[in-house]
Amino acid sequence: MSSQHKSRIQKSFLKYQHVFVLLAPVLFVTSVYFAAPTGDVGTNYWLEYWWLFPAFLLGATIVNTVGISGSALFVPFLIFIFPLFAQPLQPETIVKVGLISEAFGLSSSSVAFIQYGLVDRRLALTLVAGAVPFVVGGALLSFIIPEVVFHSLLGVALLAASYLLFKADLGHEGSSESGDEAVAADGGVAADLPNDPDKLGPAGVATDADGNVTRVDRDGDDYRYTRGGYLRRFGNYSIGGIFQGLAGFGVGELGIISMLSTKVPVRVAIGTNHIVVALTAVLASLVHVFGGGLVGGHSLSLASTPWNMVVFTVPATVIGGQIAPYVSNALETDTIKNFVGVLFAIISVALFLMAAGIA
Repeated sequence: MSSQHKSRIQKSFLKYQHVFVLLAPVLFVTSVYFAAPTGDVGTNYWLEYWWLFPAFLLGATIVNTVGISGSALFVPFLIFIFPLFAQPLQPETIVKVGLISEAFGLSSSSVAFIQYGLVDRRLALTLVAGAVPFVVGGALLSFIIPEVVFHSLLGVALLAASYLLFKADLGHEGSSESGDEAVAADGGVAADLPNDPDKLGPAGVATDADGNVTRVDRDGDDYRYTRGGYLRRFGNYSIGGIFQGLAGFGVGELGIISMLSTKVPVRVAIGTNHIVVALTAVLASLVHVFGGGLVGGHSLSLASTPWNMVVFTVPATVIGGQIAPYVSNALETDTIKNFVGVLFAIISVALFLMAAGIA
């Protein structure tokens, strides 16, 4: 297949990515309905948790707009709100539902951010490679730790995420001049901005010999940064990876902070972080489904997965992931960030009380 033909396929996929992405939950739900090991169940089983759809749709839109892990909202929701309408869930089941839903939602949002030209794929892949062993270790650890310790660690992670969110500046920074040419500091005309015909709109990316990256999104806004600071990002993503595997979130919250601290532009950091969190969520989901027996913990088979929950949470998170880039463009991200930070702080206090046996 020629490179020109591949480019046309890639451009067509990105142009109609919402169609392909929205087909994924349809195929998922169809496969689950006909192939999941649920035994002889009726319509009541499949419709029991329909009310999870609006809750997860709202949650997925919020977290994907800010660029953090979906389970940071989904897991507390399943701990505190879900039992008010149904039976309490075991910690490993809570994390599994959160991770499966998050994996689909972030994958959906990742494609949308790629379409906008806001994902540094080279940076994302190096971060994922560094986080993989820590994600697997955290996921295996989740099978053997007591519930009290689980709630305590969850509280610590949320409290840290709340602090880091308040500290982070996620406001829309001003971009450079739009268009094919940028104005130089002395009033002259700078070098042409990258404009890749294989991408949608005036989008492209170029890296010079010194490692300076110039990225142009589909709206013509340009961003300039370097990929330096790998060691600092590795430290944050390794700690975040452990919590990602253990509780279903952490790599996104610590990751977004590390990218901003190494001068990656806000919108590029959010878009790139989606790829990292999506891939680590998929990995953690697989370990949570199949890995219990490896550490002598709970053996979670496919049959133990609450399929009547994920048939509603997965479509909700996919749709929320598609909405997020538009919300990010329309709203001040700081407003959503502050709301989520306050919510995390409140939830962390409740988790500490629960771990102490007070709540």
